[in-house]
Amino acid sequence: MLPLLLEPADLAKHLGDDKLLIIDLSKPTIYVQAHVPGAIHLDFRRLQTGAQPAPGMLPDDDTLGDLFSELGLTADTHIVAYDDEGGGWAGRLLWTLDAIGHKHYSYLNGGIHAWLAEGHPTSSESTEPTPSDYEVGEHDPLTEVSLDYLLAHYQDPAVAIWDSRSEEEFSGVRAFAQKAGHIPGAIHYEWTEPMDKQNNLRLRPLDEIRTELEARGITADKEVICHCQTHHRSSFSWLVGKILGYPTLRGYAGSWAEWGNHPDTPAEKSE
Repeated sequence: MLPLLLEPADLAKHLGDDKLLIIDLSKPTIYVQAHVPGAIHLDFRRLQTGAQPAPGMLPDDDTLGDLFSELGLTADTHIVAYDDEGGGWAGRLLWTLDAIGHKHYSYLNGGIHAWLAEGHPTSSESTEPTPSDYEVGEHDPLTEVSLDYLLAHYQDPAVAIWDSRSEEEFSGVRAFAQKAGHIPGAIHYEWTEPMDKQNNLRLRPLDEIRTELEARGITADKEVICHCQTHHRSSFSWLVGKILGYPTLRGYAGSWAEWGNHPDTPAEKSE
């Protein structure tokens, strides 16, 4: 069983393993130049509906079933996901899998940047998957959260809302919805803060990240709900929380695109 946070050297030992499916969510131009041998490219846009006003919503089960069948996923397949941006789209894939009850997955620490920096083998040949007949099972209710749920619980002291957007978005200086600002009481911790930009976008020391989150009030004893604008950036935040072992961790797919465009939602701006 591979760990959730997988180092490049450890993945290199398992290339070609049965039941291992490596998914590359990098830009197509990066994939055709160099990818992990055997990795299948996935267009990250297929992980969201793209429909306004909340384009980050999960596609329906039939659409996801078709997608994962096309990729060759089976019930006992272990997915390793990576990308070229430090984990945002890889995180979105792993959050999606978790939401539909598929719990066998790992994140390649640092993605393609770390893989290349360590000199592991690469391929420029496109890998074609062996299709499967994957049916989406019952969703895990502890992975997703709806607008109605968040409206009912955002003021609950046992809930921490982790806003992964930029400081400008959080404060209300920049807005990509009708309303600017943030959910009242939300805690800001920008999605790239856990990344080590001097170490090929690997995660910084986990104890440091944990200390920073706890100092802001994102603690393991709370129900932590992650969001950004479309639950792309915040999927990586969700993944970081998973790696840290936070027991109750959820993602809000509607994110600010839904909340900030809804007539009945409160918003506040930073002073």
